[in-house]
Amino acid sequence: MAKRITLDFLKTESASGLILAAAAIAAIALANSPWAHIYFGFIAEPFTVQLGAFTETLPVLDWVKDGLMAIFFFVVGLEIKYEIVRGELANPRRLALPVIAALGGMIGPALIYLAINMTGFHGVRPEGWPVPVATDIAFAIAALAVAGPKLPPNLRVFLLTLAIVDDLGAVGLIGALFTHHFRIFELAGALVALAGMGLLGSWRRAPYLLYAVGFVIVWGFMLKSGISTSLAGVAAAATIPLEPRKPGRPGVLEDFMEGLHPYVAFLILPLFAFVAAGFSIRGIGLPELFGPIALGVAAGLFLGKQIGVFGASILVIGLKLARRPTGATWIELYGLSLLCGLGFTMSLFIGQLAFPLSDAAAQAEVRIGVVVGSLLSTAAGMAVLAWAQRRRASTGED
Repeated sequence: MAKRITLDFLKTESASGLILAAAAIAAIALANSPWAHIYFGFIAEPFTVQLGAFTETLPVLDWVKDGLMAIFFFVVGLEIKYEIVRGELANPRRLALPVIAALGGMIGPALIYLAINMTGFHGVRPEGWPVPVATDIAFAIAALAVAGPKLPPNLRVFLLTLAIVDDLGAVGLIGALFTHHFRIFELAGALVALAGMGLLGSWRRAPYLLYAVGFVIVWGFMLKSGISTSLAGVAAAATIPLEPRKPGRPGVLEDFMEGLHPYVAFLILPLFAFVAAGFSIRGIGLPELFGPIALGVAAGLFLGKQIGVFGASILVIGLKLARRPTGATWIELYGLSLLCGLGFTMSLFIGQLAFPLSDAAAQAEVRIGVVVGSLLSTAAGMAVLAWAQRRRASTGED
């Protein structure tokens, strides 16, 4: 069952990956066109949501990032739970590989960034070391779907798990380094709502609407607590039971996963790419192109990620603490390591926290470093994976 679900998702993302890329390109083009003021005005337009005692006003960009993307993390969390309980990752040795590879993928970029920024080359800005540690799940999965749709589906599970651990680590860094106002009461409310969703799972015939209401409550409390709502999606997914409501029917978790995935792939992710990818290149010159922040971020994403992820994978597998994903080759694992350097939206977000928004030069360097590092990682990773797929086809390994 896990293999069938993963294959179905890959087919969907092969198409949605093109839509995702088109949305990002459209955003960048608009942000640098005569209509740039319309684009930036749209994503910055405040919008108020009120539901009973809950009231929140955020710009469109934040509603997409903190609202709709929580549904994406919910779907990802559902698939990860399925794989951990019944699928590829049920074997602890399989789970160890993506987790340790993710840790290597966070340490490597940070060390590369610090190495460049501690040399005194055109100044030092060590505070930007968290910027290249994250992997953009949406774009990385889309790139894999486009470059290697016929590669072993377990590669996607490996990449998903690695990226989730990576992004949860990034969220932890955001909480530890950049969260200044933490609300205990709201967090307690989220935990109580999660406990309620967990108890709901023991009611075999519980209406799906109750799970949806529980998720919205968890999300609302998490949003108010000041903690990333991506955690709300993953945590809520962990409470969804695998057992079916009626004998002989698909499980509750599978129903949610298959029902929500098309909306995530064809609506939420493209919309997120459109509102988050746009940035202006006006005023960017040579000092920003070769500044320590830009070089550190670009090298961290392109070099640090592949060294950290692939190096940690070689170490863990060599020590026989884990195994390669079923059916995957070393070159395919290396291609995935390259794709992990696709930081993009999360890296841009962390960059806005690491450096003051008033520091225009630093923000310009962050954008340059993220874009260059992500493009290099994407191009190299897709080339390696496409070559690996052609090699499989020529040798009859499909």
